[in-house]
Amino acid sequence: MSKIIEGLLYSESHEWVKVEGDIAVIGVTDFAQKEMGDITYVDAPEADDEVTAGEEFGALESVKASSDLFSPVSGTVVEVNEELEDAPEKVNEDAYAAWIIKVEMSDKSELDALLDAAAYKALIGE
Repeated sequence: MSKIIEGLLYSESHEWVKVEGDIAVIGVTDFAQKEMGDITYVDAPEADDEVTAGEEFGALESVKASSDLFSPVSGTVVEVNEELEDAPEKVNEDAYAAWIIKVEMSDKSELDALLDAAAYKALIGE
């Protein structure tokens, strides 16, 4: 069974969002990292890059596959988790501690389109 944390928001493309004021902390779900297997590389944008809800912002690569990452919100990247450059396996160790980017949201109403924990559990069939 995948770990799903109450209080976070989830996208149908398996990203999670933790809202901290106007900042969205974004990572991939435990379900997604389990599906991918051992993650070998995290491709993330740079600070000050713009991201758009529903559009690709990076990718995860594993021994099995490469998977695009889609931004759950629009805004400006304010921080990138540099630890993942040298230690991409941190996503496998704890998908919710290993956030990928932090985004200053330009439109918080986009959060309304995301799933709560119960809806995400239903999406992945757990």
